Amino acid sequence: MDLANKKVLIVGLGLSGVAAARFAKKRAASVTVTDIAGDNELIPYVDTVRKLNVNLELGQHNIETFEQADLIIVSPGVSHTILPIKRAKEKGVPVLGELELASRYITEPIVAISGTNGKTTTTTLLGNMLKNSGCNVFVGGNIGNPLLDYADKSVSSGVVVAEVSSFQLDTIDTFKPRVSVLLNISADHLDRYSNFEDYVKSKGRIFENQQGNDTAIFNAADPLIRSISKDLKARKLPFHHQGTIQRNTVEGAIINWDDPQNQPNIMIYTNDTGKKSINLSQVKLPGRHNMENVAAASLAALTVGGTLDGVQSAVNDFRGLSHRMEYVGTINNVQFFDDSKATNVDAVARALETFSKPVVLIMGGRDKGGDFQHLRDLVRRQTKKLILMGEAKGEIKYYLESACKGGAQTASTIEDAVLLAYKAATPGDVVLLSPACSSFDMYSSYAERGEAFCGAVKYLNKTGQK
Repeated sequence: MDLANKKVLIVGLGLSGVAAARFAKKRAASVTVTDIAGDNELIPYVDTVRKLNVNLELGQHNIETFEQADLIIVSPGVSHTILPIKRAKEKGVPVLGELELASRYITEPIVAISGTNGKTTTTTLLGNMLKNSGCNVFVGGNIGNPLLDYADKSVSSGVVVAEVSSFQLDTIDTFKPRVSVLLNISADHLDRYSNFEDYVKSKGRIFENQQGNDTAIFNAADPLIRSISKDLKARKLPFHHQGTIQRNTVEGAIINWDDPQNQPNIMIYTNDTGKKSINLSQVKLPGRHNMENVAAASLAALTVGGTLDGVQSAVNDFRGLSHRMEYVGTINNVQFFDDSKATNVDAVARALETFSKPVVLIMGGRDKGGDFQHLRDLVRRQTKKLILMGEAKGEIKYYLESACKGGAQTASTIEDAVLLAYKAATPGDVVLLSPACSSFDMYSSYAERGEAFCGAVKYLNKTGQK
């Protein structure tokens, strides 16, 4: 794809936008970057991109610029359905996402991982498995290292492992991973999609261009994914928990996690590797859902040249990622867990299912269109009290307060929420931050919110308030 002397418009100035601008400029394109946000909101990205000597249109989108472009590259954070992009498409301007553009320049096999929850954990774990197997691997995509940065380098890896979001899949055309992984699908981002069906279709596009020499790894126990995967052209490697579905394929993985008579393990069956067993007795990731992530990563690693020893050592050593069911500390026998990355309802459900102890649950933030009612049964069984904050606190209270035996309290800050949760807890309880909402009403990211929670717990431990 020749970009020389083309008028290339980059829509959205973030990590992906900077990478796209750098990539296009290096290939002699005339580059313009536009973002609806202003200079002050985009520091330090503005400073970085100005050094590239590109045109900047910030604070608004100029429809003429869109219509006159030869190519538009859309960052994942920007909806491909906004009016200026629609107008450009009507004029015949091609619109690509950063993922699509990068894939046209990457010749190495790509393992693409998607799903509503668990993408980053699985992507990171898979990268560790391959590194421990002696493979040269690049890990990036939606995880924070844009694929265009890799495509722009002269040094190549043996395999590229990429976390892929639904937003990135919205703008693919020819993108075809050698191995695709789809972990799960549940309601999310309904503030951006017109309905849940559109979101499901978006996730399913990860398989769209795969052929018979490619591999599709998927959660066979997820009914939505079972439906999507029926007519795939790619080789199928399903994974599921023992007993969740009737086994009807020779290849795939079975998770033996709940059988008290046997040591927990994942049994891998493929024509290439034969029968392999991954021991789970030393796994440090909490929850049944994380065993699905381990199974998916193990299948993918063995498919692209990983070794059983490399896979097993990565499983044994991996301690999880920050703000994903992360243990923060214990105060007077009350445990605190940071699950700030749980920005949708299903993620909260998975977190609650992890605990057998009573949970004081901190929720709230900016609503993404999830149905909080789906948590009523779990809240009734698992939750001692709800502490609610942020823009969505009123709506969450409306749907869930009556299901919680201890009722609900509201807090104006996360520090207040932590203190209220601690006061509601008794020794042996768990205080869990699992918001079911995005952070953007109060924080710039889920990570910033998680750090604030951890800081509040540390301050509480220091002061000993009750």
